[in-house]
Amino acid sequence: MSNQDRQNGKNAYGKRNSKKRYVTYRKTPKNKTLQQHKAKESVRIAFLGGMNEIGKNMTLYEYGGDMFIVDCGLAFPNSDLPGVDIVIPDFTYVESNADKIKGIIITHGHEDHIGGLAYLLKKINVPIYSTKLTIGLIKGKFEEHNLLKRAKLVEVKPGDNITLGKFNVEFIHVNHSIPDAIAIAVRTPSGIIVQTGDFKIDTTPVDGEMIDLARFAELGKKGVLALLSDSTNAERPGYTQSEKSVGESFEMLFRRAKNKRIVVATFASNIHRVQQIIDVAQSRGRKVAVIGRSLENLVNVGSELGYLNIPKGILIDINLIKNYPDEKLVIITTGSQGEPMSALTKMAFGEHRKVNLTPNDYVIISATPIPGNEKMVGNVVNELMKRNVEVIYEKMYDVHVSGHACQEELKLIMGLVKPKYFIPVHGEQKHLQKHAALAVAMGINEENIFIGNIGDKIELTRNQIKKLEPVPAGEIYVDGIGVGDVGNIVLNDRKHLSEDGIIIVVATIDSSSGYVVSGPDIVSRGFVYVKENEGLMKTAQNTACRVIKECYDSRYNDWNSVKSRLREEVSKLMYEKTKRKPMILPILMEI
Repeated sequence: MSNQDRQNGKNAYGKRNSKKRYVTYRKTPKNKTLQQHKAKESVRIAFLGGMNEIGKNMTLYEYGGDMFIVDCGLAFPNSDLPGVDIVIPDFTYVESNADKIKGIIITHGHEDHIGGLAYLLKKINVPIYSTKLTIGLIKGKFEEHNLLKRAKLVEVKPGDNITLGKFNVEFIHVNHSIPDAIAIAVRTPSGIIVQTGDFKIDTTPVDGEMIDLARFAELGKKGVLALLSDSTNAERPGYTQSEKSVGESFEMLFRRAKNKRIVVATFASNIHRVQQIIDVAQSRGRKVAVIGRSLENLVNVGSELGYLNIPKGILIDINLIKNYPDEKLVIITTGSQGEPMSALTKMAFGEHRKVNLTPNDYVIISATPIPGNEKMVGNVVNELMKRNVEVIYEKMYDVHVSGHACQEELKLIMGLVKPKYFIPVHGEQKHLQKHAALAVAMGINEENIFIGNIGDKIELTRNQIKKLEPVPAGEIYVDGIGVGDVGNIVLNDRKHLSEDGIIIVVATIDSSSGYVVSGPDIVSRGFVYVKENEGLMKTAQNTACRVIKECYDSRYNDWNSVKSRLREEVSKLMYEKTKRKPMILPILMEI
């Protein structure tokens, strides 16, 4: 009888032994221990933001009961979210596992990676690890929210290793459009996981430190289980240009401006861009004024920490620009994306209190519109041109380069890291799909590629990648100081009001007799101009009177039912007369 037959529970005649004996033989401690060991080896990753969207990046790692978070960003609202200031991730899953969270790692200081951090710290208070400049920018955020005293901020450098529970995390220097950006290598018993953060490969960076490709290659030789890589520019072929090319364009454009005043709009977080503008301004003998709170904060933090080299006397207060001739001034401002409340937009529409644009201004928009912002940027450019201002924008000259890797750079990182599993992150569906196609072209098996969504959770072992049950995730809206108190119902009401306006029906009723003592008065806002539609308002008033009388005659005692009837009848009237459906708000007072 062979050992194989014995293991299969068969006797010497090749027949299966009794059920009792078979079950007893299967319950071996060795197999049970092996299964438990394999279960413990699995690493789990939950995607709480940054998948199928631009911004709001947040990833949660879990192993053996320990967790840590990578990034906690925000997204800016689109036109479907009227009144909302910012959008942050849903922290429900993090809060429910607060006792397991060992720390938060921030890859760099852009808003889509740090913007939600203050709101998260109000829920859980764990150590935050990042590089010098990023920590400086986070401190500014925490000061605004009065959280700095309770925050545990730990500064790290590329090459450092930290231990977070059962995880070991190494920091790797990468190039991006802000200094001190890092990737991470996460060591677990299951294998090494590399997450790039936002990156590009810049061989001539402004700060002089090229991305650490050698370290990525070393990790690839050791064997990498999975790669999570930035997908923002996955649709763009070739390589991303070096940031230094923008400095060369500024040199040329500043010469072309001649005696005009120069206004440069750029991303508030692009410290390299600000440095190059200051450098060229100095070489041309111009003073520099900065407008925009976020930009002012970046300049202050960057100069304090040594990331900005600002010659003495070159920066002036915006209130002093009237003391200098146009040919001696450069104004750096926010508003490169056409944001309605930004400084550049206010200048374009003549609403800025301190800067009045004239035909003697030369405006450089040093940014490419983020998808969805093209119309807003176009409106600002049009308004500037109406004022006979010369405008340099988009691809007229090389006044902007991306901070994200294009296709050849993405493939190079894949080739160096040689991951078994590949997970494209940080992008919309079209970016993730395109990045996945690049991975297939690089020889990664399609079955080893995972394209996720917000709320997805995966399990990684040495032998498989598996999708698990989703976790609570989504969007939380911040409006003023309110966090999460604006939901779908409120947003639907806001959209309704913005589209068709509101009709308010006000009446005072005698509670004993049901007679209308005062009113009903009809108030219109955002629907029609009352003075030109007095007949319609009178008809609405008569309808309201009729409904209240009918309800009284039917002995309605439920005023909610009366309000519901008023809404139905007045809404029906307005649609018949105008083919519009304003919001109807009945206000009934009893005396």
